Amino acid sequence: MGTWLPGRLPPLTAILVAASIVAGLLTRLGGNADFVYPLLISVHPGAGLPEIRHGELWRLITPIFLHFGLLHIVFNMLWLWDLGGVIELRQGPARLGLLVLAAGVAGNLAEYAWSGPAFGGMSGVVYALLGYVWAQGRFNPRAGLALHQPVAVMMLIWFVVCWLGLVGNIANMAHTVGLVTGLVLGRVFAPRRA
Repeated sequence: MGTWLPGRLPPLTAILVAASIVAGLLTRLGGNADFVYPLLISVHPGAGLPEIRHGELWRLITPIFLHFGLLHIVFNMLWLWDLGGVIELRQGPARLGLLVLAAGVAGNLAEYAWSGPAFGGMSGVVYALLGYVWAQGRFNPRAGLALHQPVAVMMLIWFVVCWLGLVGNIANMAHTVGLVTGLVLGRVFAPRRA
């Protein structure tokens, strides 16, 4: 990636990183249930999202700001900084916002349906950003977005390791739906060839 200066964080990317850090501090990285519960998609497994049906629509997106350990938040924020920052600088905050919203909501709903409400993290969005940058690099080279092969390989190996259950409780369905969302949007936002 390397197309922007590491000290220059674009505004939306900075807001997303800051919101994740604030949520991490308030929730004590998942240790303070009083702050965790309002950010979960629901507190009722298998009940059809009653909080959202009663107007608590923020719950569709807020699980992306929950993190349950120092390494969890550090790695997610580094990838968000790198991938989100370059997308925002090259294509603007609206495009990044759309990606985060689409992947966050879709990934959260899929993870809830797959495993229930006890999950969180930005990694589903990070996988969406990865998929988006890959698709843009392949189908829209003029966008100036491209992945270095070692980054793509490492992220895909991690994806498989998580699905194999080798690293504990991971929101694998959010990762999967995020990756697919990013790939699809990356292709949708690429110019059609004549």
